[in-house]
Amino acid sequence: MFAVLKTGGKQYKVQAGDVLRVEKLAADAGEKVQFNEILMVGSTIGAPFVAGAGVQAEVIDQIKGEKLIHYVKRRRKHSSQRTKGHRQQLTLLRITDILEAGADKTGVKAAIGAGSVSAAPAAPKGAAKAEAPAAGGDDLTAINGVGPAAAKKLVEAGITTFAQLAAVDADAFDAVKVKPEWVEQAKELAK
Repeated sequence: MFAVLKTGGKQYKVQAGDVLRVEKLAADAGEKVQFNEILMVGSTIGAPFVAGAGVQAEVIDQIKGEKLIHYVKRRRKHSSQRTKGHRQQLTLLRITDILEAGADKTGVKAAIGAGSVSAAPAAPKGAAKAEAPAAGGDDLTAINGVGPAAAKKLVEAGITTFAQLAAVDADAFDAVKVKPEWVEQAKELAK
């Protein structure tokens, strides 16, 4: 059985036992990883990916590719020349298993590129970051002028709900500089 997987912006046709050189993954030698972006398994074609399919692999080693020389020369008098070299960082893998279904229940670590932070898709550029409200509290960032940093300071001072903020005396409260507008908006939101 074969599968077509996608990693590092490239597609690879693999079978169990194959050894691959892919762009660097965030995994150590001997670790087992799983690719979940499967484009095709046998004759099943996915749009965009085959649901529940996965390819498991064992990391053999972290290596560097062959050196590439980039030479630039500008002709004529008073010209310049420059030589640069580059060795791509790669991960050497051995494909151990191809799963047609149930790959999400295996518990094997997902293969993530070395430059990636997580496997979760990134939020769109224009979207604001949503801060999770404190457990049992309100989202204090809903008040105009209260950002994530101010909301964190309020929570550290013990204010987690709109009602608690509405009861605060803006002039006497020392832990965070509370603006009178915040207290008025909190009174409206607490209703």
